[in-house]
Amino acid sequence: MMKIQLKIAGLMLITALITTLFNASGCTKRTPVEEISVAQSGIEVAEAAVVSGDVGEQSFDWPQWRGLSGGVSGNKNVPTQWSAESNIRWQADVPGRGHSSPIVVGDLVVLGTATENPDQQLVVAYDRNDGQKRWSSIVHDGGFPTKRAVHMKATNANGTIASDGNALVTAHLNSDRIWVTAFDFDGNRLWQTDIGAFDSKFGYAPSPIIYKSLVIVAADNRGGGYLVGLDIASGQIAWRRSRGDASSYSSPSLVKLGGTDQIVITGNDRMASYQPATGDLIWETECIAEATCGTVVAAADRVFGSGGYPSEETVCLDQDGKLVWSQRTKIYEPSMVTDAENLFGVTDSGIAYCWDVEDGTVLWKKRLGGNFSSSPVICDGNVYVADLSGNSYVFKASGESYQLVSKNRLGDDCYASPAIADDAIFFRIGFGEEAERTEKLFCIAEDG
Repeated sequence: MMKIQLKIAGLMLITALITTLFNASGCTKRTPVEEISVAQSGIEVAEAAVVSGDVGEQSFDWPQWRGLSGGVSGNKNVPTQWSAESNIRWQADVPGRGHSSPIVVGDLVVLGTATENPDQQLVVAYDRNDGQKRWSSIVHDGGFPTKRAVHMKATNANGTIASDGNALVTAHLNSDRIWVTAFDFDGNRLWQTDIGAFDSKFGYAPSPIIYKSLVIVAADNRGGGYLVGLDIASGQIAWRRSRGDASSYSSPSLVKLGGTDQIVITGNDRMASYQPATGDLIWETECIAEATCGTVVAAADRVFGSGGYPSEETVCLDQDGKLVWSQRTKIYEPSMVTDAENLFGVTDSGIAYCWDVEDGTVLWKKRLGGNFSSSPVICDGNVYVADLSGNSYVFKASGESYQLVSKNRLGDDCYASPAIADDAIFFRIGFGEEAERTEKLFCIAEDG
């Protein structure tokens, strides 16, 4: 027994030494997060209304990741069928590569992208009516992370841009830091702020979101993660909160629970809620996994999340963060979407699920085939979602059964998620493979 104990003790010592050497070698760059309060910053949150939004039954612009309603659009007369030959209003070439989904604000469609040789991270704006490129602005010139610090499926422009109707805000990993940058609607840089160090495991993915006069950005990483609120007018940090030291990839989500605005995000083996004006923690609940990618969605004072790695779980929590139901099902890269009665999701491996939001009962599931990274959206009673083989599925947003409306093919892959504005769907589509791969932005509409 003594020999066994000595062997165990020896193994533990060796493991500790290896861990110490690993950390000391620079493979994990621990950087303490300096928290900032609104009392320290002096930034006051103003009631700055987003220019776009819902007016009656008609929904207009799509100003950030997942729109304004967690991937749900109130639009009508959006096509359910299209191809390279039909219902294409316009198409435009996109330089480089990115998973940044398009946003639609005013007369612009805007997305982020990254090129190589030269290494540049860019914001590109297109005319909403005809697809003509209006401008392209450089966010960063050089400073890309090493190839081994970015997942083979990822890019150097993963995050979607956010807008309050006055500025366009984007976040990037560059030179081992996270930088938040704002542009005006002519492509002129307004400000750029370094919000903290970032030790990359697989790259940077979160998208910024808007809350009143703040833009809120997440940066979970193994060196020391954080959540930051910045004044959208000046770029000054209003508050910053530490979030642990796990690499995770989810974007924050602004939801209303119990009549209160909350910022909710998964990752670090928990779902956590913060006061958007101050960054103060409201509640946190252990669940899901260390690493998640999907953005939470909410309805009827309940919030839903799924993931991840290494654990896998889909959960429903109430407005106080108490677990309502849990399923051992994993939707990792795509986000889910809900119509307040049903919760829909498509796994990375192509299985579509519909859960009852009340108790988590699986109402139906259907293997679509293929692999998925893009997130589904709901519009006019239908779910729209694209796979990594050029197929887009449209099926009924119904809890009764899986009802396919159409299966449409365009290009060879789709990593980004669609935006919907007025009568049109905006898709970022990939063509070809590897070095020959190119990207295009499509406006899909009935009069195309």
